[in-house]
Amino acid sequence: MTKLLRTTLATTLSVCLAAGLGACSMDDDPREGLAQHTPGAVGIVGGTPQRGGTLTVLADQDFPHLDPARNWVMPAMDFGIRLLYRTLVTFKAEPGRGGTELVPDLATDLGRPSQGGRVWTFTLKKGLKYEDGSPIRAQDVKYNVERSFAPQLSGGPDYARRYLAGTEGYEGPLDGEHLDSIETPDDRTIVFRLNRPVSEFSQTATLPTFSPVPPAQEKGTRYDLRPFSSGPYKIEKYSKRERMVLIRNPHWDPATDPVRKAYPDKIVVRMGRNGAHIDDRLIASEGEDASSVQWSDTQPDSMPELLADTSKSAPRKRLVAEITGCTDMLHLNTSKPPFDDSTVRKAVQYAINREDQVATRGGPALNEPATSYLPPTLTGGDRVNPLDLSPTGNPGRARELLAEAGLKQRVTADFTVSREDTARAQAIQKDLSRIGINVRIQIVDPAVYFDTIGDARKAPDMSLSGWCPDYPSGATFLPFLFDGRTIKEKGNQGNYSQFRDGETMERIDEISVMADATQANQAWRELDRQIMRKSPAIPLLWERRPLLVGNNIAGAFGHSVWSGQLDYAVIGLKHPEKSSSDRGSNAS
Repeated sequence: MTKLLRTTLATTLSVCLAAGLGACSMDDDPREGLAQHTPGAVGIVGGTPQRGGTLTVLADQDFPHLDPARNWVMPAMDFGIRLLYRTLVTFKAEPGRGGTELVPDLATDLGRPSQGGRVWTFTLKKGLKYEDGSPIRAQDVKYNVERSFAPQLSGGPDYARRYLAGTEGYEGPLDGEHLDSIETPDDRTIVFRLNRPVSEFSQTATLPTFSPVPPAQEKGTRYDLRPFSSGPYKIEKYSKRERMVLIRNPHWDPATDPVRKAYPDKIVVRMGRNGAHIDDRLIASEGEDASSVQWSDTQPDSMPELLADTSKSAPRKRLVAEITGCTDMLHLNTSKPPFDDSTVRKAVQYAINREDQVATRGGPALNEPATSYLPPTLTGGDRVNPLDLSPTGNPGRARELLAEAGLKQRVTADFTVSREDTARAQAIQKDLSRIGINVRIQIVDPAVYFDTIGDARKAPDMSLSGWCPDYPSGATFLPFLFDGRTIKEKGNQGNYSQFRDGETMERIDEISVMADATQANQAWRELDRQIMRKSPAIPLLWERRPLLVGNNIAGAFGHSVWSGQLDYAVIGLKHPEKSSSDRGSNAS
C-alpha cells in the first residue's frame, strides 16, 4: 500500500512538472499526456538571476575528482566545466534541445577538419587568462590531453587514447614525454592528428580533457584538490568531505565567454549531508537554504511531502525534473564465475523486477523500465526490447536458463553499492534469491564508490552504474561499456562488467569508421540488440533527474546533455542580498 501510494504521488508530481503547471489536481489521471511532454518543458525555475550573493550547494558526498584529466562523473564534470575550467568547445546554457547546440569556448570556432576528418585544428581566442593573470596557451591544452594518459591520473574520459594517432604505450607527460600527434605551432594553435576520421571531434572537444593545465601547476594526484582556474571561479578553500568555497576569478573575461554568466559572488559546497535532511531543508527553504540547491537527486521518500502543499508557493514548483538520456544498469562481472556464462547472465535479465526498481527511484514518471542499453534518446525515441523482458520479471524463464547453464545448486554473488542505492540493491537481492542466487551486499561511501568498483582485480560480482552519452551518438555509449580494450586495472570506467568479446570489438571497429552518420546510428542500434543477447549488464531504468532548489534561486534548469544536472553556468539568486555569507565549516 505504501509503495503504491508513493508511486502514484510521484507520478502526479512529475506530470505537473512536465506540463509546467502551477498546480495539479489529485483527481487528474497522472499518466495522461506524459509522453507528449518534451525534455526541458519545465523551463527555467526562478527567472533571471541577479549578480551577487552566495550560492550554497548541499551535498551528500565529496567530489570523486575535479582534476580535468580525471573528471568523468556527473555532476562533478558539469561543475568543473562550468565553474573552474573552460574547454575548446562547449554546449549552450539552455534547457531542452537548445542545450545540445555546440558553441566555441576557448577556441574561436568549432574546429577545422582536414585530410578527411583525420586532422583537426583549433585556434584559441585572444586575451584568455588563468586565475593569476598568466596567459592560457595552446601548449597547456596539449599538456592536459597528454595527462589523461598517465596511469596515476586515471578515471577520466579516454577519447584521446581512442582517437589520437601514435599513442600505443604512451603514459603521459609527467616524465617529460609528449605526443607527436598533438602539435602547437604557436601559443594559440593546436592541431590533433587522429588515427582515423572522426566527424564528431568538435563534440569530443567539449570534454574536460580538452581544457588547459599549465605544466608549472602540475601536482600529480594532488591536482584534484586545487585545479588551476581558467573559468569564472577559483577555489579559495577545500576541506575534503566537508566544504569547498569558490570565489570569483578576477582574470576571467566574460567578453571571451559566450556561455558562463557567473552570477554569484561566491559558491559554497557543504558536504556530508544526509540526502533526506537536504530534502527537508530545501522544502522548508528558510535562511541560507533559500539560496541553496541540492547536489544529488531528491529522495523518493520526499515526494509525498513535496506534493502535500498545493499553495501558490508550493515547493514542487522548485523541482527540476529534466530527462537524463542515460541508462541505469546492473553490471555483472564477466571475468569470473558465475557471470562468465552468458546463459547465467541472461537468467538475471529475466529475474529482475524492473517495476520495483522504478518504485525505489520515485515512480513511473520519474523513471521507466529500461529494456536495452541505448536510451530512447539514441534510438529515435523507440523503446527497444530485444529479449521481450517483462517489467515485473519472469522468474520461471530465469530458472529455466539457470538449468540450461547446469547450475543445480545455489550460488553466491557479491554486490557493491553506494549507500544511496541500498534499497535498490535489496530489491535485486530479493529477485535473485527467488532463482537460486544468494546476494551479499556491501555498502560503500558515494565518494569512493567508483574507485572501488573501478579496481578491476578486486571488482565485485555485481555493481550499479549509469551511463550517459557525452554527446548524442552511439559512439559515446556502447564502446565505453562493452569494448574489452577499455578495461583498466585501476580507474576502470564504464566497462565494469569487464566484458571482452571479440565479435563485439570487431563490430565496434567497423561502425567507428563509417562515414555515413545515419548508417552508423542504425549499426549502433543493431549492435545494442546483439550485446543484449550476451547480457554482460542488465539495463534497469531510464530516468529523469529530480533536483530541488531553494525559493531564492533563479536560472535553474537541468541540462539535457549533462544527464539533467543543474547548469551551473547560469544559476544564481533572485535576491542576492538575502543570501548568507560563508561563516566557516561549522555552519550547518
